[in-house]
Amino acid sequence: MEFFTEYAGFLLKLLTVAIIFGLFIAGVASGKSKPKEGGISIRNMNDQYEKRKDILHSELLDKKELKKLAKEKKKRAKEKSAKSEEVVERRKVFVLNFDGDIKASAVDAMREEITAILSVATEKDEVVVRLESGGGMVHSYGLASSQLLRIKEANVRLTVCVDKVAASGGYMMACVADKIIAAPFAVLGSIGVVAQVPNIHRLLDKNLVDVELHTAGKYKRTLTMLGENTDEGREKFRQDLEDTHVLFKEFVSSQRDVVDIESIATGDVWYGTKALDNKLIDELSTSDGYLVNRYNDSDVFSVSYKEPKKMAERLGLSVLSAVETKFTKWFSSASQHRGY
Repeated sequence: MEFFTEYAGFLLKLLTVAIIFGLFIAGVASGKSKPKEGGISIRNMNDQYEKRKDILHSELLDKKELKKLAKEKKKRAKEKSAKSEEVVERRKVFVLNFDGDIKASAVDAMREEITAILSVATEKDEVVVRLESGGGMVHSYGLASSQLLRIKEANVRLTVCVDKVAASGGYMMACVADKIIAAPFAVLGSIGVVAQVPNIHRLLDKNLVDVELHTAGKYKRTLTMLGENTDEGREKFRQDLEDTHVLFKEFVSSQRDVVDIESIATGDVWYGTKALDNKLIDELSTSDGYLVNRYNDSDVFSVSYKEPKKMAERLGLSVLSAVETKFTKWFSSASQHRGY
């Protein structure tokens, strides 16, 4: 009986929360409140790196060694402060992360990040893009590549690091860089174009289903999913793919003239070691290895842009979290009473 009493109390509380939430959302909607603008966040990676070193030192070194290390750090800081007027300003390295899907959706955040960086970067600074993408839509990755070109046009050095894959549209982005670094087993290349269109015309025809397609323009629709495709339409479709492939090859050649474009633009892919032989990349290393070396002579910053959640989304997550917490407490209490 006690269990059902607690359960009824839980449902009543849940209903109350739902009603309050609904009324609040209605008030927000009626007020036509606007979502806040997105924001750029920046994190000093040198500080994070040093903190990790300090944690390990505190566990691995004895008191005497720690005291000696602390004195050395204090001495270096004092020397740096004394020579501050003579020291040339350290280079800044801005790190971006691009995790690409078929639509290259990450370009929306990357364009904001690049705009912010270029407002403060100088010619001695560097932008490092940790890139992961197997490619996708031509126009989407064309835009992503154009965004990276903005960095070079501003005379800021651009380095692309590939730990896993930069193929097809991903390599279209990577080839823009002044320097491409890839892990030994990262996959690169796939300089080709592919497209497929399912067609169920015969199935529809068998079931006496007619499909009418009307176009204004001879090649407005070359291949269709429902109608009967023609040899002329297929040939035009293939020609469009070839034209796109030519544009792809020309773009790679213009950005990376050291490659033999005809030998690598076959749609094939290579692991990092072979990609180096084919001059698709300049160096074998992980992004972590490359950035660790930058900590010694540069100030390294991770830059990211986060699109804010809409008011309804934020409230929805908060309510769900509250309900989940309440349910967990109730279930724990009920379980104890029932001997679970």
